[in-house]
Amino acid sequence: MTYDVIIIGGGSAGLMAGIAASKNGAKVLLLDKGDKLGRKLGISGGGRCNVTNNKDIDELIKNIPGNGRFLHSSLANFGNKDIIAFFENLGIRLKEEDNGRMFPISDKAKSVVDALINQVRRQGVDIRVNTPVKKVNFTEDGVQGVTTASGEVIFSRSVIVAVGGKSVPHTGSTGDGYPWAEAAGHTITELFPTEVPITVNEPFIASKELQGLSLRDVGLSVWNAKGKKLISHEGDMIFTHFGVSGPIALRCSQFVVKQLKQAGGGNVLLTIDLFPGKSADEVYTESLQLTKSEHKKSIKNVLKGYLPERLIPLLLAASELDEQLTYDNIPKQAWLGLAKLIKAFPLRAYGTLKLEDAFVTGGGVNLKEIDPKTMESKLKRGLYFCGEVLDIHGYTGGYNITAAFTTGYTAGTNAALQ
Repeated sequence: MTYDVIIIGGGSAGLMAGIAASKNGAKVLLLDKGDKLGRKLGISGGGRCNVTNNKDIDELIKNIPGNGRFLHSSLANFGNKDIIAFFENLGIRLKEEDNGRMFPISDKAKSVVDALINQVRRQGVDIRVNTPVKKVNFTEDGVQGVTTASGEVIFSRSVIVAVGGKSVPHTGSTGDGYPWAEAAGHTITELFPTEVPITVNEPFIASKELQGLSLRDVGLSVWNAKGKKLISHEGDMIFTHFGVSGPIALRCSQFVVKQLKQAGGGNVLLTIDLFPGKSADEVYTESLQLTKSEHKKSIKNVLKGYLPERLIPLLLAASELDEQLTYDNIPKQAWLGLAKLIKAFPLRAYGTLKLEDAFVTGGGVNLKEIDPKTMESKLKRGLYFCGEVLDIHGYTGGYNITAAFTTGYTAGTNAALQ
């Protein structure tokens, strides 16, 4: 059997590629090695599916620190506003939550996945699940189609690789696309985990005394060996039995990975700012005033309403302040030290969890070898890449799915016109 376009991978990028290619009149086959389509999409956004982000394009690209600028052309053709309109037209009403995140009103990822799959079917795309691809078949300068694991050869003039990266492997993302890209002459930039919990080397982590402690509206910063701040994010985080997790820890994780690689191992300094909206002087004055207003109470008890309770013993010990001190006996220099510590509580990170534990894969098919206007390989005519197999990664919050949808739509449109 011969097709115009074969798409390998039925995730966000692959489904959108199928819709775009068939809309442009192509005869399309969608192959997936798993038993159902859209598995990673189905667990995204905590099972609610954060379909895109409503920020302006420039702001959206800033939130894709892994080569977001590469997406300018594809976002101009099919951007976040188009994604919103696309789902609304399929009957999936969306709502905007904090930081521009767009969710279905149903709060169910399944409604989004079902709508996409139904649209692919409506547009006449042939779908085959449980069909792993063994290899992509090439001529000297182009593609011929694919060979499945069962040995079946299927011909096509275009092949779109949309198999994802290596993160969340139980959804089928096990790095299948990289060898096919290399067989076509492509280079794969080094893979690394992003949007992944950070492992921390501190006694209070080993003792688990902070395990489960959530911090709200705090700042987290990553520093290089020369004491320069690499990145800061504000929001929520949580202490775990191995380190830190939660939205801002995940966002900082790729900078920890890169700094450790640059330094050749060791530790990376992280600091937590418990009051990102206040200066150390303001914290000093405010907290001292608090102890003054309850001058008969021990500082440990006064600070309970001001700081996370489980952090207080650590902060006081590090500032060499006796927990039982009262206002009249507070050494002012040590209290200033406490204020500075509240603004920059240090953690020594020694790594992150593995790539398989990450939400997103960093690295992938080298973008210098891909045409940003079409997603076509510059090395093999008719070969296209889209989604997480590319060296593109963003923060959580709808940015990676946006990258998958826009590159999938661009690849599908151009593969159909091949």
